[in-house]
Amino acid sequence: MSLDNKQKKVLAGMLVGACTALIIVVIGSWLNPFKFATDMPVIDRIRIAVQSLALPALCLVVAIGRIAKYRFYSKADIDGGMNPNSPALTMRQSLLQNTLEQFTLAVLAYLLWSVTMPAYWLSVLPLAGIGFAIGRVLFFIGYRHGAPARAIGFTLAFYTSSLMLFTASITMLYQILTS
Repeated sequence: MSLDNKQKKVLAGMLVGACTALIIVVIGSWLNPFKFATDMPVIDRIRIAVQSLALPALCLVVAIGRIAKYRFYSKADIDGGMNPNSPALTMRQSLLQNTLEQFTLAVLAYLLWSVTMPAYWLSVLPLAGIGFAIGRVLFFIGYRHGAPARAIGFTLAFYTSSLMLFTASITMLYQILTS
């Protein structure tokens, strides 16, 4: 089965997002650019995870705010609910839904990472938060131009959170089995 041109462009965006996610995790864990201490208490680790979720949370606020602003100025949509005859509202709702899904995954990944991985790997968290925000901006800008235009933005947040979740889960399982 061969890929069509659109699929090839999406795949290229996915590869860029995957490579960037890998770079975020490698740089954050191996280089510790924020110089986090190795003996950090769990509460401080969780604080870093929560602080690193500030930019992703702001992306969620923007997605919600865009719908609120649109509804305020749209007589057909001001009363709420789904309006299948409103492509602009549907687009904004899709952006919000995807951002909410990405944010939920990020919260779980960041918290699990913060309590499972070595403390000197915590630099991954703020880097992931920055990557999430950049990814959401790219996703929002590219959304109306189709899947190839939003692929990097989607994968930047998704692959980073997924890689963190997978790595922390394997580490946690290893810790359980060897303790």
